[in-house]
Amino acid sequence: MLKKFFLPDEFVKDIFDITPDKLRERNVKGIITDLDNTLVEWDRPSATPRLIEWFAEMKENGIKVTVVSNNNEKRVKIFSEPLGIPFIYKARKPMGRAFRKAVKNMELNKDDVVVIGDQLMTDVLGGNRHGYHTILVVPVASSDGFFTKFNRQIERRILSALRRRGHIQWEE
Repeated sequence: MLKKFFLPDEFVKDIFDITPDKLRERNVKGIITDLDNTLVEWDRPSATPRLIEWFAEMKENGIKVTVVSNNNEKRVKIFSEPLGIPFIYKARKPMGRAFRKAVKNMELNKDDVVVIGDQLMTDVLGGNRHGYHTILVVPVASSDGFFTKFNRQIERRILSALRRRGHIQWEE
């Protein structure tokens, strides 16, 4: 059960390791991505120039992106709207409703979409429970918001158990 729900399909250092070429190899046409500590630090209001280029590269290659965040509307809107990126706030991940809504809004099939995030307890668990290909990224900041700090403690225990059982093949 631990492996089924909490082991991501892929692990990458950061969002920039995810390229259109690598996604095309998997026939990916859409990305559901977390916001805080996946794309930018949880307390950074807007995208970095490098991230803006990454979004443009995805768009140029026909890969749709939707930000799905558990954060509030103001936070997600301030980040996403200037970029023209669709978003869903108060997503209640790992529940499935926001994932289904994102896929529907992108007019894609579930098999054409990957879920990217920095947390096992929300992004990976949610993606895995609902049958998506999941990609775990290293958090971009070493600090977290209040609720995320609690999740990180649980994640460390889960990762340790997965490592002991030989399921993790990467170095953090």
